[in-house]
Amino acid sequence: MYLITVFGNLLIILLTISDSQLHTPMYFFLSILSFIDICYNSMSKPKMLVNIQTQSKVITYAGCITQMFFTVFFSGLDDFLLIVMAYDWFFVAICHPLYYVVIINPRLCGQLIPVSGIISAMNSCLESLMVLRLSFCTHSEIPHFFCELNLVVHLACSDTFLNDIVIYFATVLLAGGPLAGILYSYYKIVSSIRAIPSAQGKYKAFSTCTSHLSVVSLFYCTIIGVYLSSAAHSSQSSATASVMYTVITPMLNPFIYSLGNIEGLLDVVPEKLTDKEVLELGKECIADQGAREKKTT
Repeated sequence: MYLITVFGNLLIILLTISDSQLHTPMYFFLSILSFIDICYNSMSKPKMLVNIQTQSKVITYAGCITQMFFTVFFSGLDDFLLIVMAYDWFFVAICHPLYYVVIINPRLCGQLIPVSGIISAMNSCLESLMVLRLSFCTHSEIPHFFCELNLVVHLACSDTFLNDIVIYFATVLLAGGPLAGILYSYYKIVSSIRAIPSAQGKYKAFSTCTSHLSVVSLFYCTIIGVYLSSAAHSSQSSATASVMYTVITPMLNPFIYSLGNIEGLLDVVPEKLTDKEVLELGKECIADQGAREKKTT
């Protein structure tokens, strides 16, 4: 499964780089997501495979903290990228198709990824530093195949109340915030799709959103499963949910995000607007773009 995940996501990256027609914001974000999935899987799966091969399940304290840091970092970055893709792929592309080139410009794309990375890195540093302040016994056993933050915290011999508070607020802000943004984007998308006159146009628009909606549902449902099972102190259920979250989801992403899904947008836009509306919005878009160019000069 690890090799399938790596090769599948690597194929998307290579196709995006090699084909000049795919040098668009949509495929740029898709290639970034594929890179994140490769990195996220590489944080725990090689170690797990080595443990299976050598029949050894030992990891050092420094190794566990490092694995936990990058796991939190890449999962947070994955979360932020989903809301960015919802805004780029569907909210702007479907709700404001003629403004797409003006709104989603290379400068914005170059800013969204670093900002998401900085926020995710700050959260990961905070969580790791909070774990470093805890005291652990000499030999501790993690009922998992990798160092999951919540399980590591509850192995500590010292008080973990402050850690639990930080984890709770970080989860609400960094997972609940993007989820709320995604839900709002889909609310606006559904409102725009309902205005499409033909049933065929509505079907094409909904089919375009299917891939992203599937990944979002799989991503958040497995995260909720991990934390609910951890709260219920069920190690077997937590491990099963984590396998879905860390192994199955990144492996399925290349198949779900087939490169042909986005092409449906090209067939949706002409059916959404009349010729008069297209002309009026086109004039507004050109005027808006001219005003932006004057400001930059």
